[in-house]
Amino acid sequence: MALANAQVFLFLVVFSFMFVLSMANFNYTWAGGKWNKTNCPYGNNHPNATQTSNKFNVGGSENWHYGFDYMDWARKNGPFFVNDTLVFKYDPPNPNGGFPHSVYLLPNYWSFMKCDFRRAKRIANPNQGAGKGFEFVLKKSEPYFFACGEHGGIHCNNGTMKFVVMPLKRWPF
Repeated sequence: MALANAQVFLFLVVFSFMFVLSMANFNYTWAGGKWNKTNCPYGNNHPNATQTSNKFNVGGSENWHYGFDYMDWARKNGPFFVNDTLVFKYDPPNPNGGFPHSVYLLPNYWSFMKCDFRRAKRIANPNQGAGKGFEFVLKKSEPYFFACGEHGGIHCNNGTMKFVVMPLKRWPF
């Protein structure tokens, strides 16, 4: 009985993970979107091979702050590719009040869902988002789980200051 329950639980975790990743690249299409349809030997529908990377300001003009739905932002701004850069811009700590922010990279889907920062890596402290912001390059084709870890993870726990991206590999031709 315990083995059956473990198998059902594992199936639900894997299914949930696949669903989140598929929604993160919701706008990925061969026929439109961000594709440049020039010089393609296979039907004129591949990404521009001369384009090496893009920069994305996380949250667009809203930047990185409490109360914005970053999962929705990632879904609408994807697909993301290996070597693309995410720029996190946020206000530095204010001595007169306000809440500081940071950026953590969580190790796996379970930590992401539970906002468990015990094994997370802080990639940007509260001061690094000021000015031009903190830049993070997506170096591998693997899921990246981002979240704000300040205030004991409360900004992550409410479900808005966290998102996942799964960079795709660019076509080699």
